[in-house]
Amino acid sequence: MPNKIIFNSQYPIITESEDLYLRSEGLIPAHTQTMAKGPSQYVNGISPKFIKRGRGAHVWDVDNNEYLDYNMAIGPISLGYAYPKTDNAIIAQLKDGITFSMMHPLEVEVAEMLREIIPNAESVRYSKSGADVTSAAIRVARAYTGKNKILCCGYHGWHDWYVSTIARNAGIPQAVKDLTFTFNYNDIDSVRRSIDDDTAAIILEPVVFDEPKNNFLHELAAFCKEKNILLIFDEMWTGFRMALGGAQEYFGITPDLATYSKAIANGMPLAILTGKKEIMNLFDTDVFFFNTFGGEALSLAAAKATIEEMKEKDVINYIHSKGSILIEGIKKIIYNLDIDYIEVKGYPFRSLINFKESAGDPLLQKSFVQQEMFKRGILWSGFHNISFSHTDMDIEYTLSVYEEILPMLKNVIVNNELASSIKGIPVQPVFRKTSDFNTKPVTK
Repeated sequence: MPNKIIFNSQYPIITESEDLYLRSEGLIPAHTQTMAKGPSQYVNGISPKFIKRGRGAHVWDVDNNEYLDYNMAIGPISLGYAYPKTDNAIIAQLKDGITFSMMHPLEVEVAEMLREIIPNAESVRYSKSGADVTSAAIRVARAYTGKNKILCCGYHGWHDWYVSTIARNAGIPQAVKDLTFTFNYNDIDSVRRSIDDDTAAIILEPVVFDEPKNNFLHELAAFCKEKNILLIFDEMWTGFRMALGGAQEYFGITPDLATYSKAIANGMPLAILTGKKEIMNLFDTDVFFFNTFGGEALSLAAAKATIEEMKEKDVINYIHSKGSILIEGIKKIIYNLDIDYIEVKGYPFRSLINFKESAGDPLLQKSFVQQEMFKRGILWSGFHNISFSHTDMDIEYTLSVYEEILPMLKNVIVNNELASSIKGIPVQPVFRKTSDFNTKPVTK
């Protein structure tokens, strides 16, 4: 019988998942379209690999095992899977068509909504993925400033200008690599050391899991203004979760440009670039950024319905309330266990369990917790992406699971049995960094 969201006695049977996995071998590079969804980020051999359907905050894999999901499609599911208002808006639009030979009214209607919500949204452009709009932001920033170099901090997609900064950068010309540099979050001195007179823009995730310290974001905004450098907020995670208008609303900072995706359309593919008119006007005639599916109507209908629901149901406060209960509950469990190698980082809308090297390989610790989470019906990869569909019962159950698993983790660490307790291939490292990011500063 398939596992449920209970304290199951056995790990889930994943026969169908494994069959599909073998069929994808050599057919789909790396087996996946999204690294965070792929087999390298789960305990291979124990974790399911293919999800078939979802409802609310629950999903079912291809073997019909049920899980309480804390990844929420790696961010896009903000209201919940198969959420009626969003789905009904998609169905209604589908009856009229998906994409057309001219512009659709929803392009204007959604842009007007965004202008009311997002502080810097004097002008709006659409696309399909976050990498599209971050790259468009970089291009227009260079055009506006007449400068070339970029400083970044965080993760900004797969395009050349950004991926040139990571180890996995084959296929990118050296000339491109020589134009992008990095800096440490919460380290304004690393920003000062990394710029020169040819720096066009600074792009960063306003927060990942660490909170800004010593007025960092405000100092960064002032520094950019002083040096005539454009400030770009990559709000893929913070937008429509941290606040309706994102981190710029939450912190009271208006960047020159900002990029959004994920939560805006509850799972439909939509990305937006917002910015000040004098910059965005360059898209009229000088800067090329057009695509066939930017005005696709199903995603815009989903975004309109999602934004309306967020406003009407006060979704942001709900998410923060549930996330706060979860964070405080985990902190209490950690405190009662008297362990210092686990901590909870982040904000209520998106928090992280951080495992420290003092107790052994953090990825082995994460792998142990993950496999035991799957056994108990929770889809978990270290994060808690809270949605409007996570209930009090879900949070209570999750805390009860942590109360059982974290003492188990402590026990295998104390007895030096951590590695031998992993039932499959452990979680593998990825290139993403959330700290110590000052890897390639300009040395002038």
